[in-house]
Amino acid sequence: MAADALSRVFAALADPTRREMVARLAVGDATVGELAAPHAVSVQAVSKHLRVLQDAGLVSRPDAGHRAPAHLEAEVFDLMTKWIERYRHEAEARYRRLDDVLAAMPDPAPPTRKDRP
Repeated sequence: MAADALSRVFAALADPTRREMVARLAVGDATVGELAAPHAVSVQAVSKHLRVLQDAGLVSRPDAGHRAPAHLEAEVFDLMTKWIERYRHEAEARYRRLDDVLAAMPDPAPPTRKDRP
């Protein structure tokens, strides 16, 4: 997945309404009306949200209008997970190296009577 496409996916998921739609679509396909029902937004607004999700590759929809169900494209999440995991592993490796450095450091000397107030 190109960096530009990955940016579109993360940008699409930055909106809480779209994240809720993705969560709903994870359960099963849904029409625009079904996706609009739990939100205080118009069907047109839901259609715009779906277009953003489609442009990011997260959702597919046949061109049959509002009655056609939207479908979640789960493969995109696999690609996102691989990207996130790569950086998580790198961060964990840095922390392990820091742990090794800290473990190799001598323990500080206990305070002497002179050091205490």
